[in-house]
Amino acid sequence: MITGASAGLGREFAWLFAADGHDVVLVARRKDKLEELAKEIQTKHEKVKAHVIAEDLASPGASERVVKALEEKGIEIEFLVNNAGFGGTGAFAEADLGRQLEMVQVNVNVLMTLTRLLLPKMIARQSGRILNIGSTAGFVPGPFMAVYYASKAFVNSFTEALSVELAGTGVTTTVSCPGATATEFAAVAGNDKSALFKSGVATAAEVAKDGYEAMKRGEVLAVVSGQKMKIWSLRFAPRGMVRNTTAKLNQNK
Repeated sequence: MITGASAGLGREFAWLFAADGHDVVLVARRKDKLEELAKEIQTKHEKVKAHVIAEDLASPGASERVVKALEEKGIEIEFLVNNAGFGGTGAFAEADLGRQLEMVQVNVNVLMTLTRLLLPKMIARQSGRILNIGSTAGFVPGPFMAVYYASKAFVNSFTEALSVELAGTGVTTTVSCPGATATEFAAVAGNDKSALFKSGVATAAEVAKDGYEAMKRGEVLAVVSGQKMKIWSLRFAPRGMVRNTTAKLNQNK
């Protein structure tokens, strides 16, 4: 099951699973996009079933409704990809509070709730893989994207912690930590003209494949090779310098 499957990384993950012969459950708000993708997948991979669950994950109770839909369809999840998420740019004091709360709902609450609701059956079967989409942003504070960076810090930390708890159960958790990526994200977040996105971005296909392969290997932390040195240097640089550098990167020109 892939959340945020209607575009960007979500679409890429759906194609990767289908290419390996796995049935897929596509979850997102835009039903037309999901149905279009499902049709494309089933046309190219005739033995693969693509199920659609149209749900606005920003709304209260969304995770429970998704799991109920799975139960009604008689579907058990072997692979959970918590990909849905979005960001926002600007000073926190001027940001729309409702939008910030929706960000926490999608980026944190839905990811945590779906994991909690689906994990017990994976443990009982002694088989399962969870892939959470974190970010290099989760390793540093992010002025002018404060809530987004904080939400990804939760994803990164939560996934690493679970990996220890799940040792020996047959279930693994992986967090993919991409940097700037060419998807709808930047336009939605409003920072497509920032220095961060002008400094070079990875393609969605590259990032998805990297995370997918890491998940299959059972790795805990997946960082695209080009970002590893950058994260290493940021984690050990003076915190004041890190904050100021990130602030400059996040501001639109």
